[in-house]
Amino acid sequence: MLRSLNTAVTGLRFQQEKLDVIGNNIANVNTVGFRAGRAQGADVFSQKLSQFSNNTTASGIGNGVSLAQVSNSFAQGNIDSTGQPYDMAIDGSGFFVVRDTATTATYATRAGDFRADAQGFLTTSDGMRVQGVSSDPDVTTTSDIRITLTPSNLPADTEAVSWRIDSNGDVNLTLRSTLVPPPATPPAPFKIAQIQVQTFKDINALSKVGNNRFSNLAAAGPSGLGVAGEGGRGQIRWQSLEQANVDLATQFTDLMVTQRGYQANAKIITTSDEILQELINLKR
Repeated sequence: MLRSLNTAVTGLRFQQEKLDVIGNNIANVNTVGFRAGRAQGADVFSQKLSQFSNNTTASGIGNGVSLAQVSNSFAQGNIDSTGQPYDMAIDGSGFFVVRDTATTATYATRAGDFRADAQGFLTTSDGMRVQGVSSDPDVTTTSDIRITLTPSNLPADTEAVSWRIDSNGDVNLTLRSTLVPPPATPPAPFKIAQIQVQTFKDINALSKVGNNRFSNLAAAGPSGLGVAGEGGRGQIRWQSLEQANVDLATQFTDLMVTQRGYQANAKIITTSDEILQELINLKR
């Protein structure tokens, strides 16, 4: 049997897997924070024409192609203003870190379409809590972010009327005095928490786990959960969302190239079949 038949089958299989990746990218073109994937192939090991040949550059024949990996593009997506109070986007490098309260596992995400639960904790749509630091003096480590207008350490003779998130992740309350008459100088904003941003040394080591999240954080080499806008971390854009970084023009171009690649490999099979037919016809 001609080796080209099996080689062409590996080409068909790889082009199909590449098509699956492109289809997933296009399907998620409107998914907040989605990172586009790219199928990367690798040639299958070669076989020598003769085990006694010393000419290693001319005596090898490849056995086709296989899927080496599906890498992710971490290019910046477009940031759109939404006006929603719990929406936020990272303008630059880094990820939000969220924690599963049931398993304590942590994940990275670029999707900032958050919400507040009944207790005021900032969460993802499926209940994972956003991580950062609290201004509560009793909390000195990374913790769940809780947004409330009635923190226990609010300055005396003041009350909070609203809150906002600054570009460095600070969650600040706007205060007003409860004194009568009020002082001439209004109270300064009061920081209750800081949403932090995580960067990694090797972001390609992150693994998609669905729901716009990435796992395998330890293998990616976390370089520190810290203040947005510092140490190479991107700034936080409040009341905005980062859209998917899927370029439809690129995806449709890849789609056409993949289709032609599939057709070319199919042609190898039909051509090999015709050659085999000629061989069989030698005996009449």
